[in-house]
Amino acid sequence: MTTTTLASVVFDCADPAALAAFYAKATGWRVGSGDADFAVLEGGPVSVAFQRVEGYRGPGWPDDAKHAHLDLKVADVETATKDLAALGATVPEFQPGGGDWTVLLDPEGHPFCVMSS
Repeated sequence: MTTTTLASVVFDCADPAALAAFYAKATGWRVGSGDADFAVLEGGPVSVAFQRVEGYRGPGWPDDAKHAHLDLKVADVETATKDLAALGATVPEFQPGGGDWTVLLDPEGHPFCVMSS
């Protein structure tokens, strides 16, 4: 079997630059190369990229149709949740973590979780 290396995780979206800017602020990573149709976030163990899809609609939450999400470790979940909401994330009512993590939605509706590091 050929050995492979994970290069990036790519999310479909309507506005790659705006979503990359949101996650850059949320993570402290930097926006790398990109254009109107594609943006890359660099600075972590693997890059996260965003690609434009015409007519994109967020996956919804809770919805079994979601396919992937990011988990972010933070020092203080309550403070991080407030900070991320100030950047444009929303906190949905349904929270399955039982206090172990908090689900948020990025500005385009992708769910992601914050948990204590």
